[in-house]
Amino acid sequence: MGTVPSALKHCLSYQHLLKEQLWIGEPAAPPPAAPHPGQVSQASGLPEYIKIVEVGPRDGLQNEKVIVPTDIKIELINRLSKTGLPAIEVTSFVSSKWVPQMADHKEVMRGIERHPGVQYPVLTPNLQGFHSAIAAGATEVSVFGAASESFSKMNINCSIEESIEKFEEVAKSARNMNIPVRGYVSCALGCPYEGNIMPAKVAEVSKRLYGMGCYEISLGDTIGVGTPGSMKSMLEAVMKEIPLSALAVHCHDTYGQALANILTAIQMGVTVVDSSVAGLGGCPYAKGATGNVATEDVIYMLNGLGINTGVNLYKVMEAGNFICTALNKKTNSKVAQASFSAGAIN
Repeated sequence: MGTVPSALKHCLSYQHLLKEQLWIGEPAAPPPAAPHPGQVSQASGLPEYIKIVEVGPRDGLQNEKVIVPTDIKIELINRLSKTGLPAIEVTSFVSSKWVPQMADHKEVMRGIERHPGVQYPVLTPNLQGFHSAIAAGATEVSVFGAASESFSKMNINCSIEESIEKFEEVAKSARNMNIPVRGYVSCALGCPYEGNIMPAKVAEVSKRLYGMGCYEISLGDTIGVGTPGSMKSMLEAVMKEIPLSALAVHCHDTYGQALANILTAIQMGVTVVDSSVAGLGGCPYAKGATGNVATEDVIYMLNGLGINTGVNLYKVMEAGNFICTALNKKTNSKVAQASFSAGAIN
């Protein structure tokens, strides 16, 4: 046999690199036990473990123009459950009048296969939604506020103060039933109606959510306008009010800043990151919020930093390919696009 052409050698080397990065070719070994959240590697100064909260089935699909069939949603969640993801946001118990894409929340919640060790939170804007979610089998809920008065009125049809009162009712009922509650703060780095948001306002809303019993506060760059600089300033303000261990970041990639913002947050000690398979998503009430950061891209970056997530990137890309095929759209994940182009995924 003759010599292998240099171009082919490069191609084979590239394939080998992808196999290493994506865990392709061998069944994924069980991930090592996750260190305690917040544990820092002495070598890098970065956290040893990052928890990924997958928001694709809810935040990813809520903005799709065409109603996604219930069985497709269930299949997506079931596939994601097999990737090693520790938390998958399933659906939203909101009025179908406001978010028609989530009208099948009960059917989805009851239809999924639940895997041991995986959390399946759902969004509940008020007490009615909370009780509906519990009746459908939810074991964790989330409430979603905002640091912007205008956005709060557009998104959930009430002022920040009114929303806090509703969330307190949910938190009280959840506490009585031993149901964990997660809190979201939208527009943490900018608002489509008010522009810049003062970090102090984000800290104030976060403090109130934490004070009512939310075990974790996810800080959302809803329209993706944040930069590492604004992320740093906002986190510094919030960290003065609530523990670092109770913070998560939720970044949109509208201006291509999501990974940089996430890295900034991680360097500051944040150990929980929200992301969406295939980069699906965007808020229906936030013009210009094109999409969440792709789970595939976040995991690829974390793998390169030597940070454990316990998630099989290849299986996440397969789930992303499934939902993109079902929706007849192209993935927003740069990692998936490159891997498909290179033939790493068939």
